[in-house]
Amino acid sequence: MKIAILGGTGPEGAGLGLRWARVGHEIIIGSREAGRAKAKAAELAARAAGAPILGMSNPDAAMTAAVVVLALPAQGLAATLPQVKEACRGKPVVSTVVPLTFSGSRLFTPPPIGSAAEEIQALLGPEAKVVAAFHHIAAHELGSEHPIDCDLLLCGDDPEAKATVTELGKSLGLRVVDVGPLANAGPVEGITALLVTINRRHRIKNSGIRITGI
Repeated sequence: MKIAILGGTGPEGAGLGLRWARVGHEIIIGSREAGRAKAKAAELAARAAGAPILGMSNPDAAMTAAVVVLALPAQGLAATLPQVKEACRGKPVVSTVVPLTFSGSRLFTPPPIGSAAEEIQALLGPEAKVVAAFHHIAAHELGSEHPIDCDLLLCGDDPEAKATVTELGKSLGLRVVDVGPLANAGPVEGITALLVTINRRHRIKNSGIRITGI
């Protein structure tokens, strides 16, 4: 599958790209600066034994791929997404975005609409098939080579898009749990804030989540 990762030069996006490249997906790293994207792509390709990883500007990456993954800072959505709106039309768009604010008293700070994923849907319009997923895997875990020890929670309104993201999760060895419509993205994103707090309190880096009873 050809996957564009916008914001792919950051730790989360680069980790996902590396994992997917190692299992045979075609990866396009997107960035505001094409040169920066190409440099990161070359770095990741070397770590992935020469797997096909390209670097492009965010709009070009989104236009080229079949699936678009957003690994952008929450505060950068309004500036970046209008540039890729047309390229995302009709495609699965995976939001890994979590609105966290580390300087205040409240770590999880969702937008008024309820979640970053819902904000992305509003910015891209109804033609984009937004699925919220991959929030609960730490970047350093993605960048490692050992199996990931957690479930993948996803939500969205388009069944075909959710099926595609389920396939992407399973290709990484993850058990995928569909938790409903995109309206549930707020609680899903908020779990990341809990995991960050657990990591801090217990001086660890790899807390995760599993759903029992299934």
